[in-house]
Amino acid sequence: MGQGRPLVFLHGWPEFWRIWRKNLPVLAASFDCIAPDWRGFGRSRPLIPSDPPQPITPDSLAADLLALLDRLGLRRVGLIGHDVGAMAAQAFARAHPERLVGLFFFDCPYPGIGSRWANADQLPEIWYQTFNQQPWAPALVGHDRETCRLYIQHFLRHWAYDKTAFADDLEAWVDNFMAPGALAGGFAWYRGIDAMRRAIIRDGPPKLPPIVVPTRILWGEADPVVRHIWSDRLGDYFQDFTLRVLPQAGHFAPFERPDEANVEIESFFRQRFAAG
Repeated sequence: MGQGRPLVFLHGWPEFWRIWRKNLPVLAASFDCIAPDWRGFGRSRPLIPSDPPQPITPDSLAADLLALLDRLGLRRVGLIGHDVGAMAAQAFARAHPERLVGLFFFDCPYPGIGSRWANADQLPEIWYQTFNQQPWAPALVGHDRETCRLYIQHFLRHWAYDKTAFADDLEAWVDNFMAPGALAGGFAWYRGIDAMRRAIIRDGPPKLPPIVVPTRILWGEADPVVRHIWSDRLGDYFQDFTLRVLPQAGHFAPFERPDEANVEIESFFRQRFAAG
């Protein structure tokens, strides 16, 4: 969508490309905006087939992203990532920094959160990460539209600052996740990252070289699942970053506060592309 320098938008869970619907039309006036569905989360199929199926992890999604950029003939892009998308973008930035002009994250899960994922007051917020791994979870949630609606609606309401933010979009979310394989594909992410998640909770933040790609982060002040107070170790993992906490925004900051998100994205990437 649009024309100009390329920006690639990477969604999280429970999301698909539509999480960017308030951003793409505005930013398309200045950039070529590309918003794929991750494998299994929406209507995309894996770009790198494997037998047996490859686990869905940050590295495998980064490999999908590389294949997509190569197929589209894009040498360097700006990446915008949220939730799952932010984790995959970090893997991509570590492996292929030469392909990026900049990174822009919303509510960014990163290794420095460490064992805080399992703090006593956080446990009620992460139950779904175990539930989604159960082999019967797709059948239970996807039994019919009502069961799917109840499950997905919980997150869209609970994680947002404005509990009505997705009222006009809920049925589109249900349509997406009721498509064959869409629930199972998204849930597979949680199986794929479970060993990494357990290791971080058990052993604390891993030692990794910092990402060198210039990075801008907006974080919803009211996000209950990826808390902005956990941003205190960003400097250990990003060499060149700036952070802004958005008031009156929850986990879905680009959807909840699109005007501010759009201004920030456009300003950041205008500067980054100008810098070469």
